Amino acid sequence: MPIPITRSGAALGAEIDVDLARPLDDATFGEIRDAFHDNIVVCFRGQELTEAQHIAFSRRFGELEVHIVKKYLLPGHPEILLVSNIKNPAGEHIGLADAGFTWHSDVSYRRCPSRCSLLYAKEVPHGPDGVALGDTVFANCIAAYEALPAAMRQRLAGLKAVHRYASRRRVENSPRPKLTAAQIAETPDIARPIVRTHPYTGRKAIYVTAGECVGITLENGEAMPEDEALDLIAELDAHCIKPEFLYRHSWRVGDLLMWDNATAMHLAICDYALPQRRLMHRTTVIGSEPF
Repeated sequence: MPIPITRSGAALGAEIDVDLARPLDDATFGEIRDAFHDNIVVCFRGQELTEAQHIAFSRRFGELEVHIVKKYLLPGHPEILLVSNIKNPAGEHIGLADAGFTWHSDVSYRRCPSRCSLLYAKEVPHGPDGVALGDTVFANCIAAYEALPAAMRQRLAGLKAVHRYASRRRVENSPRPKLTAAQIAETPDIARPIVRTHPYTGRKAIYVTAGECVGITLENGEAMPEDEALDLIAELDAHCIKPEFLYRHSWRVGDLLMWDNATAMHLAICDYALPQRRLMHRTTVIGSEPF
């Protein structure tokens, strides 16, 4: 029997009803993989996973990244990045407290950026009314590309945006440690096609983030004038996050949510504060070089 899949009704997103703590045969995994490609964001509700099970399922999609901010890796499981506003007795955050607070696609600044990320909810904050806080919003950048006028799609052909990790937008007074000289050296500027082709489906998506993208390279290798480039980046970024391209995920403890970083941007909503606690475990699957 096919596994139950319930679409969100939005531009992307679906729930898959399967227990990931149980062994998955190749046929079942193939259904999950295909549903993931079709829906860009998929959620597995009510999971009870060990760290090893989380890592093992993630590895079926490819090699796992060890995040550049080593301070927040889970001891004994460096493949898992802690995302949390919780503080230890010394008053230090135990994980990234500002992860995803601006629109972005995970590790687009790497030579081989992420194929997908898998975020597992261990603690979810709630308001006084019991409603979950800390939603995550996703943008379907395939739909955004397909909605562009033909003249704009033609203009973008062959253009590359220059991604710079050190320029990524951060919230004011971010608790994240400043990048070291070694981390900056490890992440040099890199040019990516503005229109990215998905390596598995062949579909095309806008692959640009305002703030992180600092320039545009023309097809002949020359740089577009800076003002023109930044205006085009901002225009595309704003287009991708129009309401008709969005899905907003409301978290529950036990959710394992995964998203396709080749075809979606995401944004974490910070509408909570201690003593409202949020704790997530994130794995990130390394992808292929964009084309």
